[in-house]
Amino acid sequence: MGKVEMLEKEIEALPVDELKLLREWFIEFDSDSWNWQIEDDAASGKLDELAKKAIASHKRGDSPEI
Repeated sequence: MGKVEMLEKEIEALPVDELKLLREWFIEFDSDSWNWQIEDDAASGKLDELAKKAIASHKRGDSPEI
């Protein structure tokens, strides 16, 4: 049995109050992971081309009003 399967079994056995705490922890962990990835991508230049395209599109007037 792999780690994920073992974790699934452990999670299924959690009492409701501990499952709530795990869910809250995971939401924060997942959000932080996403933020770190975006920061890494921005720092490495991976988002530069997308930013250039978005700015050019906006300058052409293609941006929707919000």
